[in-house]
Amino acid sequence: MMISELHFNNQGLIPAIAQDYKDGTVLMMAWMNQQSIEQTLATGEAHYWSRSRSELWHKGATSGHIQKVKELFYDCDGDTILIKVEQIGDIACHTGARSCFQLCPD
Repeated sequence: MMISELHFNNQGLIPAIAQDYKDGTVLMMAWMNQQSIEQTLATGEAHYWSRSRSELWHKGATSGHIQKVKELFYDCDGDTILIKVEQIGDIACHTGARSCFQLCPD
């Protein structure tokens, strides 16, 4: 990935979607900055930027539910990242659910 190809917002962040590489389930959305992208690429595990704590966040560092990166993409505009991951522990959401996304009722 060429970080220079990415377009960060005015806070230096870019949205990142984590998706299960096996079945395509969208697991979560989080924010990344240049440092978190560099850490992700260097370690092979997802790192994000916590807006509430204003710090780098290694997904699963405390819970053990890490995300092993299988593939990393950016969209045609360079303003969104898609990370295909192996979700360890099958829990991606802070609520304990597999996915942070729920089906909207009709």
